[in-house]
Amino acid sequence: MEDSARPEDIIRVLLVDDEEGFVDVVKKRMNRRGMDVTAVTSGGEAVAVLRKNDFDCAVVDLKMEDMDGIDVLKIFKKMVPEMPVLILTGHGSEKAARQGLTHGAYDYLTKPCELPELLEKIREAVAQTAR
Repeated sequence: MEDSARPEDIIRVLLVDDEEGFVDVVKKRMNRRGMDVTAVTSGGEAVAVLRKNDFDCAVVDLKMEDMDGIDVLKIFKKMVPEMPVLILTGHGSEKAARQGLTHGAYDYLTKPCELPELLEKIREAVAQTAR
């Protein structure tokens, strides 16, 4: 039988993507795997949520209606410089995602990405910043 995760072991993730169906599915799947996920569907909402809550990691979509993911990343890095931010990108915009790395993103993944790959990147980012 698997031990249940202690609260201090649970990774708190802020998931930011304007595709509602995507965030709903990913949030449920991540929560079932022991992560505490807060999902929002806009950059503005993400900034407001980050002002009031602590997270171990953020996952931000690059292309959103209200705010570009790079802009969200820049704001997050000013607010909580030590929090790792992963960029999600689709539509062949890996070049833009790599630009995110120059602005402090921990790494990027292309959509659609496999859930185990996303979870592994989150755990890796959190473990590295905890050192």
